[in-house]
Amino acid sequence: QVQLVESGGGLVQSGGSLRLSCAASGSIFRINDMRWYRQVPGNERDLVASITSGSSTYYVDTVLGRFTISRDNGKNTVYLQMNSLKPEDTAVYYCNVVAAPATGMPVVFYEYWGQGTQVTVSS
Repeated sequence: QVQLVESGGGLVQSGGSLRLSCAASGSIFRINDMRWYRQVPGNERDLVASITSGSSTYYVDTVLGRFTISRDNGKNTVYLQMNSLKPEDTAVYYCNVVAAPATGMPVVFYEYWGQGTQVTVSS
């Protein structure tokens, strides 16, 4: 009912920048929180940043001041601008969206996940 497509990952040198995008499509009634997680093999998937429908943001301490999350509600898209990248930012990045599909009443919100995009930062 709701599909997420991520783009923008890749290989970058330390200190470089990347911009991730995640577009939601399908029959959508409403989107609430939009989030970015990352996962390193063997570790849990960790929250990196989130943005509410009112554009309040949260960042994990390790990316504060370097990453910026934003959203375009008209395009149902969330972005993650990543600057001053470090090798320890290397991971698979996943977008996560809390959305209600347009299936009528009652309105029920679900969590949806993107397919993940690899970000590799070389030293």
